[in-house]
Amino acid sequence: MPFLVPAHSAQPNGKPASRIRQKNEEAIIKAAEDEFARHGFKGTSMNTIAIKANLPKANLHYYFTNKLGLYIAVLSNIIELWDSTFNHLSSDDDPAEALTRYIRAKMEFSRRNPQASRIFAMEIISGGECLNDYFSQDYQLWFKGRAAVFEQWIAAGKMDPVDPVHLIFLLWSSTQHYADFASQICRVTGKSRLTRADFDQAADNLIRIILTGCGILPKVPAGSQA
Repeated sequence: MPFLVPAHSAQPNGKPASRIRQKNEEAIIKAAEDEFARHGFKGTSMNTIAIKANLPKANLHYYFTNKLGLYIAVLSNIIELWDSTFNHLSSDDDPAEALTRYIRAKMEFSRRNPQASRIFAMEIISGGECLNDYFSQDYQLWFKGRAAVFEQWIAAGKMDPVDPVHLIFLLWSSTQHYADFASQICRVTGKSRLTRADFDQAADNLIRIILTGCGILPKVPAGSQA
C-alpha cells in the first residue's frame, strides 16, 4: 500500500507534485518513520534521516524545513490514512458492510504501517502537543460527522443504541493495538512475529465481537461457514 501523498506535496501553483518529488517525499517519510520509531523525536536527527533515505541533507531541508515539520508530516500521514476509510461514511450505508470494511482496512494499515502507528501512540501518550493544530475545530467537526452517522443508524433501527463516540474510540484502539503492542502479542502467543494470517484472523474476530455488540449481524463471506 503506497504512502498517502502529504498535503504539502502540491506545487505553489496548485499542480500535483512531480513523480520525482513524490518519490523523494515518500522515501523521506519512510526513513523518518524508521528513525522516529527507533530513537524518538529527540533522539533523531535530520542527518540520520537523510542517510536512511539515501538523499543529501540539503534535499531533506528542501522538502521539509525542519525536523518538527517532518515529524508532524509523519503523524499527519498515518492519521489521514486511517481517516480516509471513514471519510465517505453515510447513513445510507449498510452498517455491517461499512464497519467490516473499516475494521479490515484499519487492520491492514496496522500490518503495513506499524511504525507510524507506534509513533502516533507515543506522541499521544506524551500529551500530543505536536498535533494540537491537527486536532482543530475542523477535525472535531469531522469526528462529530462520523458519530452522527451512527446516531442515524440507531434511529433507523439498524443497530443497537450504543454511544457512537465510545464506539469510534473502540474501533480505533482495537485495530491499532495490533501495531502498537505487537511485541506483547507475540510474547503472549509465543510467536516470533505477526503474519498476515494473524492479522486476518484478528480482524475476523474484531468484526464478530464489535458488530455483535452493536446488535448487527456480521456478513458471512460466500463459501464460509456461519
